[in-house]
Amino acid sequence: MSAAGKIQLRVLVERFSLHRFPPQHEIPPQVFSGSFYSISRSSEELSILCPASIPLDSPRCESGWSCLVVSGPLEFSLTGILAGLSGVLAAAEISLFAVSTFDTDYLLVKSERLEQACAALRGAGYLVDE
Repeated sequence: MSAAGKIQLRVLVERFSLHRFPPQHEIPPQVFSGSFYSISRSSEELSILCPASIPLDSPRCESGWSCLVVSGPLEFSLTGILAGLSGVLAAAEISLFAVSTFDTDYLLVKSERLEQACAALRGAGYLVDE
């Protein structure tokens, strides 16, 4: 069995939005009510990924994301998981936004491309539960 055949993904039901704020902006407290969110701050920006159902008044927003979760936890010694997944999606001309946590990886694709993304991943030997 290929490495792809051992990797299982599941699709989250919620849709997500990615927001960009100035770096000094406070984190809106309603973000913490989401079942999945990601917050990243750098010297140039504050990025917040959260369910689309949580309205944020951000200067820039990219909506309409669906999320595929790699079933974990994944060991840090494993290599090439994100590269393999992103390579399959790149070959299918599907852009992605990736978020990694201690245990696993989350791949966000535009919702209108979700079915194509799942089909491409299945075609490459990945197991995808919807």
